[in-house]
Amino acid sequence: MDNRYLIIDKKLNELSKSKFRSSFHLRKYMIDYIDEKGMNTIKDHAYDFINKNIKDANPKNDGKQTPMKGHPVFIAQHACGCCCRGCLEKWHHIPKGRELTSNEINYIVYLLIEWINREYKIGKR
Repeated sequence: MDNRYLIIDKKLNELSKSKFRSSFHLRKYMIDYIDEKGMNTIKDHAYDFINKNIKDANPKNDGKQTPMKGHPVFIAQHACGCCCRGCLEKWHHIPKGRELTSNEINYIVYLLIEWINREYKIGKR
């Protein structure tokens, strides 16, 4: 098992202990959307959303830019503490006030996709 997976697994375990973060789950229409689009497209969407809404040092509407419904990535962002720069700082120790690095963006997307994969498997049972 590679080190990146161990870090992601440890963080998801930590997040699962938060009453708020653990209250998010994929809904059936989101599972259906993943079935329709495929996980590679969902991953592309995750990169797009992070780059457009979170990457900047001071994102527009920070703290309110990520919807609470509508797309699997949005739900994953809230479940994983990646919805705004304040949550990224609190949960992932990624400081506010500077642009995200490509390594940080990759970490966030890997985390979101792993959360989505786990939720997807539960939803398909």
